[in-house]
Amino acid sequence: MRGNIQEFGVRARLVTVLLAVLALQLGSLISPAYACGCGAMVVDRNAEFSVARESSVIDWDGRTEQIVMRFTVDSDAPEAAWIMPVPSRADVELADSALFDELVEIAAPVHRTRHYFWPRSGDWPFDDTDGAGAGAPQPGAAAPGVGVVGRERLGDFDVARLTATDPDALGDWLADNGFELPQGLDKDLEPYVDAGWEYVAVRLASSTKGTALDGTLDPLRLSFASEKLVYPMRLSRRATTAQSLGLFVLAPHRMEPRDTIGGSDPEVTYAGKVEARGAVGRLTGGKERFLTALDQHFPEPARINGDHELVATGHDTPFRRVIWDDDLLTVAGVPVWLLTVGGGAAVVAVAALSLLRVRASRRTPTPGAAL
Repeated sequence: MRGNIQEFGVRARLVTVLLAVLALQLGSLISPAYACGCGAMVVDRNAEFSVARESSVIDWDGRTEQIVMRFTVDSDAPEAAWIMPVPSRADVELADSALFDELVEIAAPVHRTRHYFWPRSGDWPFDDTDGAGAGAPQPGAAAPGVGVVGRERLGDFDVARLTATDPDALGDWLADNGFELPQGLDKDLEPYVDAGWEYVAVRLASSTKGTALDGTLDPLRLSFASEKLVYPMRLSRRATTAQSLGLFVLAPHRMEPRDTIGGSDPEVTYAGKVEARGAVGRLTGGKERFLTALDQHFPEPARINGDHELVATGHDTPFRRVIWDDDLLTVAGVPVWLLTVGGGAAVVAVAALSLLRVRASRRTPTPGAAL
């Protein structure tokens, strides 16, 4: 029993060390964490901050994983921080924003037309509408047992790569430095500490001094060794509103999540081989990949119970969404139904007229006939 208590105390101090060093690396950002699809954002408590959109691309060759992240934020804060756990030592670089444009174009649904015969609302003679369509600061001193394994300035980002291995450090640092622990973040980080993961801490700052951090930020690429294709999601359980996850997964085969991890069933929006050219080719090192595009919703983020592990499906079955555009069947611009109905009416009219003529001819006397 005593051993369990000591082990719990060691683990708690280790998490405290990690969070303290994160605070040191990220300067004065001492406020609550905002969950996003991968990692957690930390901003000043008086600021308004939201991740309006998060796009992620994963590339995996069976040994090395790359995650490319791009955030679109809506805030009045001049700076923020992003914390992400990774299973091994990570390299961090700026990424090519053209990658997202290419993948969106590849995975876009195709439009196909299907015709209908009878007029619908909006078609003549039911078109009673008006024609409108529907429609990098200096780091503080590292505590014993905490390693700063890398420090880079990438554009507007200040990136620190950290390890935390020694629990015997920094006892009262949090209180002495006024760092307020984001509620629940210590428990969410604990499994990563137990597994020996490392951490990437990125300080985000507006490119124009004194202005808010707002709009689409430059994408970042994280690369690390991993025998499994993983996508960290655990920190997202602190979100207070429903979350949506959109992933472009580049791998040797079609991939699927092993588990829903507390969200809805993931939906495949595209599956197929992609050529190794353009930004995609630069990311994959010129290797062909199978692209799987996935969407998943988390109506109750608190139910997120782990990280995504993606595995190969049984078959590399291609898939592409189809959007059907309904169109009234016409010939030379004239609705077929009108031609059909009008033609039928004309036939009936001609037949009736012929019948009337026959009857009339029978009633008309023949010229010269006796009275």
